[in-house]
Amino acid sequence: MRTTTRIALLGTTFALVAGAVGATSAQAADGGSGDITIDKVVINGGKPVVVGTTKVVSAKVSVTASDNSGIARTTYISAFGPTPNYAQIWDDEITCVKASATTSTCTGTLTFDPQASTGFVGNSAAATWKLGTLVSANDANYIHRDAATTFKVQRNSRLTANASPEPVKKGKTLTVTGLLSRANWDTHTYRGYTKQKVTLQYRKKTSTKYTDVKTVTSSSTGSLKATVTASADGYFRYKFAGTSTTPAVTSAGDFVDVK
Repeated sequence: MRTTTRIALLGTTFALVAGAVGATSAQAADGGSGDITIDKVVINGGKPVVVGTTKVVSAKVSVTASDNSGIARTTYISAFGPTPNYAQIWDDEITCVKASATTSTCTGTLTFDPQASTGFVGNSAAATWKLGTLVSANDANYIHRDAATTFKVQRNSRLTANASPEPVKKGKTLTVTGLLSRANWDTHTYRGYTKQKVTLQYRKKTSTKYTDVKTVTSSSTGSLKATVTASADGYFRYKFAGTSTTPAVTSAGDFVDVK
């Protein structure tokens, strides 16, 4: 059964492992037996998990493991968010496919719901998460890792651009405004992303390549403003490089007719 749960105590993971494999209280949360190994873990194709304000985001997870006797199952995968709001997203519906007599790749899905009452705990969840997993072999060997790998969870970003006046006379001043915003998981709305460097770019109507014009800083409300001299028909857009908590984003190009 796939569930999403908020975990209050770090010791919860160990309790689950102990019940699943018969571990004693003296064993550490990271543990195992025999020669079983976790060879590779991939989350969301190696990309950050980007979450907006309403849409549920599903991230596929694959765990490749090996043992001389072969892999029996992956009991669970679980994603742990940062403290102090310690969150866990859990999946125990795992499918394993043999790659050889000794190696299997087991896959599951982690579900990130920004509006769930549990699992996500506000903007502090935009951080580096840990992926825990428990894998068992056919000879009853097992391996458990609280942090088999790490991955980023990010707040989705939006960016706009609008050049005016349109049309504009050649040699006159053109103003390009915009808004850089990102998902706010506390309010479930998009709010301006403040004090961020954003690059204004321009592409001539006859070209396919954008070039950098200047860099501006978003205001206290996330708004952007840049002035340029109109020279020829073309498109203006803004480009944001992203941060550790927010992905890169590029606005659509706004065409300007220069008379």
